[in-house]
Amino acid sequence: MVQRICNHAAMLVLGAFVGVVIAASWFGIGQGSSVQATATHGESNFAIATGFAANGLEAFYFLDFLTGDLRAAVVSRRTGQFTSLFEHNIQADFESLSKNPKYLMVTGAADLPRGRGNTQLGDSLIYIAEATSGEVHSYALPFNTSLNAKGELQKASLIHIAGGAFRTTFVRDE
Repeated sequence: MVQRICNHAAMLVLGAFVGVVIAASWFGIGQGSSVQATATHGESNFAIATGFAANGLEAFYFLDFLTGDLRAAVVSRRTGQFTSLFEHNIQADFESLSKNPKYLMVTGAADLPRGRGNTQLGDSLIYIAEATSGEVHSYALPFNTSLNAKGELQKASLIHIAGGAFRTTFVRDE
């Protein structure tokens, strides 16, 4: 009877050890894995989101539903102030805009080709969907890392990358 209890205890300890080893390898403990996240939130008339511009710098995006103005800003490493400012009005990009558009906005990682000079497209894209039409469009940030490093002002237009309909039927406004 005592031997049986010892065998069960040994099996329990062995099972726990194997479970810890499997869990450690599953979750990458000791491998130096990094986790990065972006944020998105919306209200009835605007949405905000964050996404990486370059070299670990994050861009802040703001979409005004009433005007269609999409704006982005990046803080300078040197000054700690918003020195990179971008904008684009999205209304012309959407073919069948309803009178009360309902936008959704998220960011996603991107590794797009380098632009001209020190300007490079940002490390993320901003995706905007209009819920009643089902159209989705993506935009990129033409970010100049040299100007940001110097703390100099940078103003430019966001670049429309792609877009199209993801729904085949228009949903009527009420």
